[in-house]
Amino acid sequence: MKSASVFVEVGQLAIPPPDAAGVRAFKGIPYAAPPVGALRWRPPQPVVAWSGVRAANAFGPNSMQGIVFDDIDPTVAGVSEDCLYLNVWTPALGGAERLPVMVWIHGGGFAVGSGTEPRYDGAKLAARGVLVVTLNHRLNALGFLAHPELSAESPLHISGNYGMLDLVAALQWVARNIQAFGGDPEAVTIAGESAGSIAVSALMASPLARGLFSRAIGESGAMFPSPSRRAAGLAEAERAGLEFARKAGAKTLAELRSKSAEEILAANPGMGFWPVIDGYFLPRPPDQIFADGAQNDVALLAGWNKDEGFNFTLLQGADAPGAYADKVRAIFADRAGEALALYPAGEPSLDKKSARELGGDLTIIHGAWAWLEAQKKSGRCEIYRYRFDRAPRTPDDWFAHAPSREAGAFHAAEILYVFDNLHAFPWILTEDDQRVADLMSSYWLNFIKTGNPNGAGLPAWPSFRGSDNPFMVIDAAAQVRPDEDRARQAFLAQTAKRG
Repeated sequence: MKSASVFVEVGQLAIPPPDAAGVRAFKGIPYAAPPVGALRWRPPQPVVAWSGVRAANAFGPNSMQGIVFDDIDPTVAGVSEDCLYLNVWTPALGGAERLPVMVWIHGGGFAVGSGTEPRYDGAKLAARGVLVVTLNHRLNALGFLAHPELSAESPLHISGNYGMLDLVAALQWVARNIQAFGGDPEAVTIAGESAGSIAVSALMASPLARGLFSRAIGESGAMFPSPSRRAAGLAEAERAGLEFARKAGAKTLAELRSKSAEEILAANPGMGFWPVIDGYFLPRPPDQIFADGAQNDVALLAGWNKDEGFNFTLLQGADAPGAYADKVRAIFADRAGEALALYPAGEPSLDKKSARELGGDLTIIHGAWAWLEAQKKSGRCEIYRYRFDRAPRTPDDWFAHAPSREAGAFHAAEILYVFDNLHAFPWILTEDDQRVADLMSSYWLNFIKTGNPNGAGLPAWPSFRGSDNPFMVIDAAAQVRPDEDRARQAFLAQTAKRG
């Protein structure tokens, strides 16, 4: 390199050394000002310019979080309220070519996770001709608290979506700065898993993200309603915010702001805060925005894992006999008979099977299905749907709640294959696992580069716009299948609409 630094809009970054494949990893780049002090629970603000050359060889701190999921370790890079950092893996520094960019949004239920997790290391994908950006954003109450006093102090009279506004700010940073790293701001793909996929669907719906990306990838999640879940409106979220403040021991917003980040986290260390239909980032619910054809119409690749219900079964813990049918009746009320015809009850093994299938559908699969259907109806760009069927062999104690042999193609199992980072977890791998990683990462890279996953040497993946709604089953032997679960999903769609 002729220069020892890269110039971004507010300063210089030291250039890290390349790896063996020529990829350089820039870490800990601030994309917005630290959201601390007076900036807590406010939209992200611009980074203050720095003098000299800033080091870019260490990840910035993760958002405030605790231990919620077995596979997410928040101790990587530590946690802090000062968390708005991103990372760039590039193979193209100093070259004339402008390469496509993938901006990855992590999962974790909007409560945990970061762009620093080893499974998201972008080096292997970058070595194959793209830039990879990972990022942190505000989580939990620090990222999604709505409160009447917060709405009152806002010029827009809204509150709650600070973590989503962080994502918009990160995409705006990419648009302004990614050329300095060899990236093409006109060829940005947003991608994410679980909460990250929900965020991708919300960004497709948000007018604030218009023009900031040209393709989208969603893995296992979408901000579309199911019979057991729908996004809160602002008034409902404000009421929940008042209850949170009471739990935190604060009678006013000033008292809440005076508390430490640790005290805020302690008042709600787990799940509970999600994006809000605030009238600004999301003027209306995403399903309505898509129904009106008002979404950001971009090429979409989305799907889910075959055994999502392993993680989200309706039978959590030691349930008494008959509990499954009771849960179904509680969810579906006068339509419980129809639900039990599709997800039948009976002897314990049948209850267990149906509880997994229905739990996975309600929590993950139906939202993703509805997103794809909505884009097919009102969008014009190409769509590709997948199902990940590979069941990796995990250590016997990998899951706290059930034996590993029952997991199948569980929630988040695909991430290591997408990034071709099979080494990131101590799974027991075979040559077939590497074949699946080669296949899946190739499909994803082709889509990032062209908007189409197909390429030389890969099984042909047809458009989801085909008459039988075809999708790609990703496993050691990839195959195309028609939409087999349409009756179940159509029933859930009808029930969700009625709710």
